[in-house]
Amino acid sequence: MKPVVNQEACIGCGACEGIAPEVFKLNDGKSEVIALDDYSQYEEQIKQAVDSCPVQCISIEE
Repeated sequence: MKPVVNQEACIGCGACEGIAPEVFKLNDGKSEVIALDDYSQYEEQIKQAVDSCPVQCISIEE
């Protein structure tokens, strides 16, 4: 699994970074996914970030 942020839809609210700071970071007012080899240890936080995004711009690639 790998999280993906739709940069055009992102409003930079920071909810994802607050939930999973090891996976997401804000850069120039938009969320970005931090490059990791394996996201599996953060699976629950990523799913929570997906559910918490107010504009639903985070998806998960399998």
